[in-house]
Amino acid sequence: MEKQYADSRFKSRISWGVAIILAVIVTFTSVMPFIFMVFNSFKGKFEMLTKGVFSPPEKLNFSNYQEVLDGGFVRYFGNSVFVLCISLLLVLFIAACAAYPLARFKFRMNGFMYALIVACMAIPIHITLIPVFQMTKSLGIYDTIWAMIGPNVAFALPISVFILTSFMMGIPREIEESAEIDGCNKYRMFFTMILPLAKPGLSTLAIYNGVNIWNEFSFAYTLTQSPKNRTLPLAVWDFQGQYSMNTPMIMSVLTLTVLPMIILFIFAQDKLVKGMTAGAVKG
Repeated sequence: MEKQYADSRFKSRISWGVAIILAVIVTFTSVMPFIFMVFNSFKGKFEMLTKGVFSPPEKLNFSNYQEVLDGGFVRYFGNSVFVLCISLLLVLFIAACAAYPLARFKFRMNGFMYALIVACMAIPIHITLIPVFQMTKSLGIYDTIWAMIGPNVAFALPISVFILTSFMMGIPREIEESAEIDGCNKYRMFFTMILPLAKPGLSTLAIYNGVNIWNEFSFAYTLTQSPKNRTLPLAVWDFQGQYSMNTPMIMSVLTLTVLPMIILFIFAQDKLVKGMTAGAVKG
């Protein structure tokens, strides 16, 4: 008995040791590119060539960041924030309105509509670039911020409806039955009960879709032309052409671009984990 306990304890220690080693390796490979980018963003134009790319900067040179901010980066940042906020609000509201009847109501086309929405997840984004481009030209919104909101919403909806429908299926029906006994109609029930209970799922979708919308490049590049209407991924593209020989400057642009999403994830990671697991258990 003692031998079995000792063997089990030894195997447990080995398992924990392997897990810790793998966690350290994954953490190192994930954090090192960001540290490499930040370190090199503080270097001078020729310091990377003379001191090496992996050496720390001789001093914190903030002139790169100052030049990037003076070069129109704030305008790109504002456009990205605007597109992100409007797109996320539309995605979450439309997805919630679609997921509620799919999850709670029984009607003839329920299964077909749900399958159709899930099938839309398989549509590649690149085959829609030309039709969407022609549509924006016809609507007169080409080369405007509004041109990017429609495609962002359309491609985020299938996965959002899929996840939110599964999440709402896990909400106990007894809550709705009690509300119906008290005379609560479906619309009031949706806004005062279902949406508050679905906050973990909505938070997860907000973080997931927010990262994708923030980094979206294809539609932003296709549907905009002037710098005043472009978003942050195109700022990297434009600054790369402008400072092609100044690698630390490019690193500064990249650092400012990814920093908001990193900060958001640090403060919202608990909501993301809770949202991913909250709908796993029904009842």
